Amino acid sequence: MKIIDNIQINYSSNNVDYEDSIKFMEKRVGDICLNNEKELIWFLNHSHIYTLGSSSKKNEVKLITDIPVIKTNRGGKITYHGPGQRIIYFMINLKKRRRDIRKFVTLIESSAIELLKEFDLEANTFPERVGIWVTKYKKIKLDREAKIGAIGLRLKKWVTYHGLSFNINPDLEYYNKIDACGLRGYSVTSLKKLGIDLDQDDFDRLYLKYFIKGLKKL
Repeated sequence: MKIIDNIQINYSSNNVDYEDSIKFMEKRVGDICLNNEKELIWFLNHSHIYTLGSSSKKNEVKLITDIPVIKTNRGGKITYHGPGQRIIYFMINLKKRRRDIRKFVTLIESSAIELLKEFDLEANTFPERVGIWVTKYKKIKLDREAKIGAIGLRLKKWVTYHGLSFNINPDLEYYNKIDACGLRGYSVTSLKKLGIDLDQDDFDRLYLKYFIKGLKKL
């Protein structure tokens, strides 16, 4: 744990139970609203799980699976979490900054895009498809953009929670059983699939660098 700009930064190396993480965030957000706790950025991992956001539909699960499928209170549709995927939960008080959730989502996206540039990967966002999409590697255009990061947020009294899931080196086969983020016909990728070897600690360090830099301007 460390403190940057009065924001607490937590790192969890072991898998954290998804429902336990939700309970923790809800309590922490309540305490932040009451000015009883610092804001928090939490880097963690989950075991294999599919989560259904507030706008999910049942047909987004394409195949029967023994992996837990849990309804959650974040925005968005279905997604997968599991080993090799880094999760970042943002408990940030936007009343201290711009009360603009769209700009906050843009900050989450742009921080990942800046990180990817360090590895000669180009990525974009698309208005109709929230998330981070890789388009080029070493200036070579991919046949079609592929999703490497998913975003789902919730607000309570202008304090954010939930956040970003980013594929470092997960088993991408788990995405074949769902229409990830409710989208059909689009593929999911990872740093490993794109030939990039990046360990979890270095990912955390790089992402945090870009996010904090952008947050100061929010």
